[in-house]
Amino acid sequence: MTGKMSRRRLLAGTGLASAAVLAGSGSVLAGADTPPQDTGDGIIAFSGPHQAGITTPEQQHMVFATYDVTAGSTAALAALLNGWTTASGRMTAGQEVQGPDGPFAPPPDTGEAVGLPASQLTLTFGFGPSLFDDRFGLAGRRPAALVDLPPFPNDALEPSLSGGDLCIQACANDAQVAFHAVHDLTRLALGSATIRYLQVGFGRTASPGAGQQTPRNLLGFHDGTANLDPADHDAMRQYVWIDHGTDQPWMAGGTYMVVRRIRIHLEEWDRNTLDSQEQTIGRVKSSGAPLGSKNPADPVNLNALGAYGELVIPNNAHIRVASPALNNGQAILRRGYSFADGVDLQSGELDAGLFFICFQKDPRQQFIPIQTRLAGNDALAEYLLHTGSGVFACPPGASADRPLGAALL
Repeated sequence: MTGKMSRRRLLAGTGLASAAVLAGSGSVLAGADTPPQDTGDGIIAFSGPHQAGITTPEQQHMVFATYDVTAGSTAALAALLNGWTTASGRMTAGQEVQGPDGPFAPPPDTGEAVGLPASQLTLTFGFGPSLFDDRFGLAGRRPAALVDLPPFPNDALEPSLSGGDLCIQACANDAQVAFHAVHDLTRLALGSATIRYLQVGFGRTASPGAGQQTPRNLLGFHDGTANLDPADHDAMRQYVWIDHGTDQPWMAGGTYMVVRRIRIHLEEWDRNTLDSQEQTIGRVKSSGAPLGSKNPADPVNLNALGAYGELVIPNNAHIRVASPALNNGQAILRRGYSFADGVDLQSGELDAGLFFICFQKDPRQQFIPIQTRLAGNDALAEYLLHTGSGVFACPPGASADRPLGAALL
């Protein structure tokens, strides 16, 4: 592009950005289980053995979008993913998207992030079950674990907020940077894919990273206290990253993402007494400690009894029902955001809640049985309405010489 050099171009011009992000070399790739780290300039490498935005310390803002592919051939789909790979490498490095330039052509970059730093932008991509049909000859390459989620109690799923052939999760510490990334990638998809739905999220609700405080959700409670630690390499290998024994080798090093748009009936929740709220969650609202304990990080004692022999943490308390101890030892890596999408005009209530995101090795063994138990036994389910849903196969990390979907296509 012509004109004055932006701050984003100055960031991009450093040797660190060029070497670590675009070429995918350097310390950010040291070790297959090392989460992508900020290089010190607000830049998190796009290239790597795993996609960023999974074990990366959670940023403050998210834009999530799904797409229906309209490309007429496998080659056209590959071209879309190649273009997304190139643009993602540039945007996560704080650079503008490149392309044909001049006064009589559309700008190569939509422009709303010019002058803004990279803001720890990460872009995470996934392939939905619907992509594996006869359009691109991928039916035989669909992983067995990429199953359509069954219906759960309290589901009121809207087709326009569910499914999709492709998904993009953009996370950043600047809301405009995250939106710009999805905006530009959507522009690049014109003629090959149409956007199905878009969800904007704010305020991380789980997955605290190094030095991060456990956040609060819209219920007013600390959230993510008992989440898996993304820095625990053994836990990530056990619960998140797919190994080479998978039925589809192209997924080795990847993971499965489940998303749920969960509306919370906040008005009903707000009318509850403090004791009722704490009994529903199983934690002290002010401190975040499990009931019967003093500190948020204290182990959850599911066997603790009160003065009259009653369970301190009730049978239907959220943290009990969600505990790995009662779910055959299974766990998921949570990474979600709050949302507020105005007012439901029919009820006059807030259309707000949790955009739940989680990653795991196999939804059949992890999310599905855990959610089945929650939907049938969790006291919190009374206040929740699931309006959107999706499951996606997130392949391993991409780079300039290994574009998104290259091993699949």
